[in-house]
Amino acid sequence: MNLAYHRLFRARTTYRWWKPVVALIVGAGFYYALLLAYQEVFLLLIGGFAGTAARDAFLAAWQHNQQDASRPLVLLFTLGSISMMLPAVVIAVRLLGLGSFGTVSSVVGRLRWRWLARCILPGLVFIGLSVGLSLAVPASWQGPQTSSGTATPLPALIVSIVLILVFVPLQATGEEFAFRGFGTQTIGSWIRPPVFAIVLPTAAFALAHDYNVWGRLDVAALGVSFAYLTWRTGGLEAGIVGHVLNNLLVFLLAAPTVATAQSDGTPAGAAITVVTSAVYVLLVTWMARRHEPERVTPVDGPAFPSVVPRKLLG
Repeated sequence: MNLAYHRLFRARTTYRWWKPVVALIVGAGFYYALLLAYQEVFLLLIGGFAGTAARDAFLAAWQHNQQDASRPLVLLFTLGSISMMLPAVVIAVRLLGLGSFGTVSSVVGRLRWRWLARCILPGLVFIGLSVGLSLAVPASWQGPQTSSGTATPLPALIVSIVLILVFVPLQATGEEFAFRGFGTQTIGSWIRPPVFAIVLPTAAFALAHDYNVWGRLDVAALGVSFAYLTWRTGGLEAGIVGHVLNNLLVFLLAAPTVATAQSDGTPAGAAITVVTSAVYVLLVTWMARRHEPERVTPVDGPAFPSVVPRKLLG
């Protein structure tokens, strides 16, 4: 008996229908605990070194624009906070007996680094096409500009670029584990058809972003693409590559100029993302036909040594 990625929670002899619900509560609790600890320590350090006024000014700047590269500490505060999703998911599934870092990663019970590396080339095409279409679309179609026209000071820009390169992969991977990993496997453990495991976590992913309707459609297009590829290729690798490269592009392009406010979505931006994410899906699917990454796992295989009674597989 083989199971696809979205059904992997069912491979556990300890699986019960209610465990993903409890894992969601436990994971959310750990996430907010880690988040609060990270942010409180961060603010205590700012207050301790620079004083209460500096801490209050930092919080005001962060609330105004959480992606402001002219203030590297704002970026570190934002990206580090989101990165806490990764340990929270791993802890939750482990405590409830649903799996581990490896079994949330792919059907072989680990992150497949060779397959991940093969997804980089399609990812670079995806990013290159995104840049090209953005340059081709008239600026008047892309909504109001958030840039003040002031260049980010060079020292701040250098520090911010380093922080982006280090923390964006953690932030994007954390979101993939939370939504395409835990979310997909939770829905898949209850409902067999993969379309539900693709669409429902994507809706949650879009709603989790504080954008306007166009921004959420933009995010949803990416989410559907990454979720489909997770199911199609048997793991999170393609989604991680696409998500990391997309977010690196967004942060790095915005970094050189001081923003007046956090950017939001536009119809043109959403349309570009729909096109480019579709191209990414086609390219990764073509790559998967050539290299055939594992799409299913035997329930008595190395990732799941305990055979599950057939009646539990549904």
